[in-house]
Amino acid sequence: MTRHGGGADSGIGGADEAGSGLETVQGEGVVDPGEARRLWHLLEPLHAVLYYAPQVFEEAAALGYGTGERWPSYFPFRAAPLGAAGGERVASAFYSFSPRMVAAHMESAWVTAGPADVLAARERGMDRAYGAIFGDRVASPELVESAALLRRVAEAANTAGRPLAAANAELPWPRAPHLQLWHAATILREHRGDGHLAALLVAGLDPVEALVSFAAVGAASVRRFESRGWSAEEWDAARQRLVVRGLVTESGAATPAGRDLRAEVERRTDELAAAPWKALAEADRARLVELLGEFWVAVLGSGLLPSESTLGIGRV
Repeated sequence: MTRHGGGADSGIGGADEAGSGLETVQGEGVVDPGEARRLWHLLEPLHAVLYYAPQVFEEAAALGYGTGERWPSYFPFRAAPLGAAGGERVASAFYSFSPRMVAAHMESAWVTAGPADVLAARERGMDRAYGAIFGDRVASPELVESAALLRRVAEAANTAGRPLAAANAELPWPRAPHLQLWHAATILREHRGDGHLAALLVAGLDPVEALVSFAAVGAASVRRFESRGWSAEEWDAARQRLVVRGLVTESGAATPAGRDLRAEVERRTDELAAAPWKALAEADRARLVELLGEFWVAVLGSGLLPSESTLGIGRV
């Protein structure tokens, strides 16, 4: 079972912990934060196909959600583990989206379908999507083995202070190995994301400032970040706040101090994401990378994922 509470895996440290107060990885089974980042790069596409696969959109449409763009289904499908959460709670957990955008999509989300129906639909959609992408490899020994290894990591993740990771960890495990693989990737993805928000808060970056500062270091284009729903006025105001702090220039480019701050956010995020991987020995982690390679390639080769994302993978 997923562990909760204090100890070496705590998210935000107490008064008796030194340093940044953020989770550190120490002792036996140390996992380098850089390795945690590389493993995230491997897992993120396996999770994120949920938001782009036509099979998932078909399941969303059957529930009554619009599919002309991805957001009407994105918000309920990602938020459903939280239960019938309202816009404010979802905006808090997702962080970088404009609260107006979240509210607009969440206002009718649970009227269209309840969280339990949404959870069932996303599982059906991923079952079909993985079947289409992986073909007869969906039940291969390699996938079964990788799912078992990844489940060990997900079950070792401490979810204290991590609402999205905890909500997904509390869900029952699917029976099929390929769905266990996706569920484990989702828990670990949200575990990392929750830690990233903690790092942003420590850095003093509010939701829109987080995006402006990330665009400033070239993580993605400003146009890509516009998908988060902030107005031009809000974006400009956030940029001016960062100009005052000496983090970006008037044109929106990162200053040396801005680059250092974003590097520190990423370093802390990697540190916070590393602890669950201690559940696997180094040889097992290497084996997992070997096993997942073909499935990672298959997802990328499907052409479903955008070439540019707001996560900055491959850029920062």
